[in-house]
This record gives sequence, C-alpha cells and structure tokens, in this order.
Amino acid sequence: MTVSKPARSAVSPRAVSAESSVGAGFSAPTESSVSAGSSVSVPPAQSVPPGKSLATAESFAPGGPGGARSDRLPPAGFALGAQTWKEIAHLLVNLPMSLVGFVYVMTVLFTGATLTLTVVGLPVLALGLLGARLIGRFERGRARLLLGLRVEEPSPLPLRRAGNVFQRLWLVLKDPVAWRTVLYDFIRLPWGILTFTVTFVSLFVLWPVLPFLVRGLTNADRAMVRALLSPSDELERRIAELESDRGVVVDTAAADLRRIERDLHDGAQARLVALAMGLGLAKEKLLEDPDAASVMVAEAHGEVKLALQELRDLARGIHPAVLTDRGLDAALSSVASRCTVPVQVTADLASRPAPAIEGIAYFTVSELLQNVSKHSGARSAAVEVWRVEDRLLIQVRDDGRGGARLDGGSGMRGLAERLGAVDGLFVVDSPEGGPTTVTAELPWRDRTEADGAA
Repeated sequence: MTVSKPARSAVSPRAVSAESSVGAGFSAPTESSVSAGSSVSVPPAQSVPPGKSLATAESFAPGGPGGARSDRLPPAGFALGAQTWKEIAHLLVNLPMSLVGFVYVMTVLFTGATLTLTVVGLPVLALGLLGARLIGRFERGRARLLLGLRVEEPSPLPLRRAGNVFQRLWLVLKDPVAWRTVLYDFIRLPWGILTFTVTFVSLFVLWPVLPFLVRGLTNADRAMVRALLSPSDELERRIAELESDRGVVVDTAAADLRRIERDLHDGAQARLVALAMGLGLAKEKLLEDPDAASVMVAEAHGEVKLALQELRDLARGIHPAVLTDRGLDAALSSVASRCTVPVQVTADLASRPAPAIEGIAYFTVSELLQNVSKHSGARSAAVEVWRVEDRLLIQVRDDGRGGARLDGGSGMRGLAERLGAVDGLFVVDSPEGGPTTVTAELPWRDRTEADGAA
C-alpha cells in the first residue's frame, strides 16, 4: 500500500537535523500515526543502532545524554593552586627559620656585644654580622622561591680595598645590611609562631578561606623582606655611580698632570734652556765680538717673550686669571675672542657659582669652541649660560656641517665623563649637515665666603 504524505506534516531531512529531530523528541512513525496513502521514510541521521530500541536510541545521539560530549567529565585537580601551596610552605617554614635567626642573634651577636670590653669582643661581633649577612641571603632566596618576590642581593663588602685589619673590622661593624638582617631575625620569632599556628590550624578548620588568609599573611612577609632585607635601589645605584665617578675624576686629574708636565717640558722648559745657552754664548762673545753678542742678546730677549707667552697659556689652561677676577661672563668672552669664527656670548647669571663648577663650565665651553674652530666648518657660533633653580645650563650652537658624536674622537666623550663625575649631563644634537647644539648641565653650588676670599 502506498500512502502519500500530507503537505502540512511534511518534514524535510534538511530542515531538521539528526540532533534536533531525535534529541528534541522527534519519534519514528508508528502504525497509528500513518494514514492511508502516506509513505514515511526515516532520514539516515535518525537511524537506530542495530539491536537498540527507539527508547534507547536517544541516548546514543551525538547531543543526547549518553553522547560523547556529555560523557566527558571535567579533569580532577587540586582545590588550591601551586602558588598558594608555596605560600603555605613559606608560612610553615617561618617558625623554624625564625627560631634559628633568634637563637643566632641572641647567642653570637649579644655575646660579641657583651665582650666588646675585651680584646675579642669586636672581632666576634664582626664575625656575627658576616654570618647575619649569610642568613639574610638565605631568606631572600626563600622569598624569591616561595613568594615570587623580586629582591636583589646587596653589594658585597669591599674588604680587599679596605686597607688594614682595623679598617676592615670597622667596615664590617658599620654594615647597614647586616644590622637590618639582625633586626629582621630579632623580631621574627613572634611572627613565625603566629603564622605557623594560624596556617596549620586553617588547613583543617578554615580551608575554604585559606587562600585569602595565606595571601594576607604572606603580603606582610613580603613587606618585611622589602623593608629589612632588600637593598635600597637608589642607594646601590648611587654607590655605583660614585665609584665610577671617582675613577673618572682620578683619571682626569692624572691626565691633566701629564698634560701640564708635557707642556712645561716641551714648551717653556725647552725655551728657557735655549735662552740659558744663548746668554752663555753672548757672554763669551761680549768682549771679543760685541756686535755678535748684541744679536744673541736680542734673540734671547725674543725667547724670553715666547717663554712668557707659553707660561701664560699654560696658566690659562690650569685656571685663567680672568675667571677668578671677573667671573664666567668675562672669561667666556675671552675664550670666544680667540675662536676662529664669530661667537656671541650670553651669560644670564645673577650670582657666581662655586669655583669648581665655574671652572668646569669654563673649560667645557673652551673645548667646545676649539671643536668649532677645528672640525665644524661653521660661519658663526653662540654660547648661552643661564641658571634654572639648582642647575647651571650651558648651550653652544654653531651652523657647521654637523655630524658630531660622543665617540667621534673630538673630545666629546671626555667632556661627558667629566660632567658626569659631578652629577652633570652632556647632550649632543648634531645631525648630518648641521646645525650642532651641545647642551651641558651642571649642579649649581653657591660660592662661600672662603671661596670669595681665595
């Protein structure tokens, strides 16, 4: 018998997917639901597995309760994260570590402090402070490993550069890092007992809120480590800068001494030696040949003038008299007058800085103007000096070819190092083709009465 399907009850296999037809309650037709003249076909996606009834076919549909997606359970895992367990371990270890630190401070350091009246007291105390540094290093490592705290190690004590035994002993005794570690170990015992007790009890009683409790306790631990065990970043940076600047100052002073010695040996000294020889020959010729002796004396007179000029130049290179007598404005105008290009000098200073700052500013401008004369190919230049709060600013500009660099071999790097040694700055802006602008910045220090008298 062939039965045609009514138009209203027609279900297209493309309009209903296998998941929606079976999983949404679409059932296979039964004899009661088939009218005469209709033919019903089950789409392939709705086929029932062999040996299974329509009642169980729903459980094998891809989206049904028994499908692959519903059978996949979420993976099992710990209730607490890895970082929380690290923080718990840190809090539990606080008790034994605080006991070790407290016992160490009470036995070694207090014993050394008590024995300071004897000969062995200070050495024992110094050794105790060195040991405290080692405990502090271990505590910083524990904080990095378990708390994820970024804390740097302090600079080691420069014992090899300290000199004799007494200087080394004093260097250890005044070590702030060791004393802060002693304070850390001394106050940690009550905190270690508290954190161990609270954490251990909370593991069994307050475990739902344990992560929040542990985070609060470890934050307090982080604060203590930062305050007492971590070095001061600014202090460490400043120490490194001062050590570097001290080396620059020493090297600069040695180079200046060598330059002065070379100028004296090759310049004025050689002329004075020639002058002495010329006067000696003139003395011998004075009776025999007065005319020749007169010529020799005239030549010696010229040598004296040249030697005096070289000595003046050398003295100006050490410290010009005009700078001492009249200040930076007049001294810079004098330097500008010797430059091979026209230089406009503008100095807006209500008072004079300290002699050391004034001298550095003078020699900085002097060397920059020498570079303008030798390397820039400029037609004009300008020098400006002014004060902004506690800084002295210098700016030298020229309209030359540009291309000046700190590593260009024109003395720029040496100037930058000299200014850096006194907390100054040195900036070069010199694109190819020009112009060139060099800005120097120095700390301002007022002149004292002693400076004025000198």
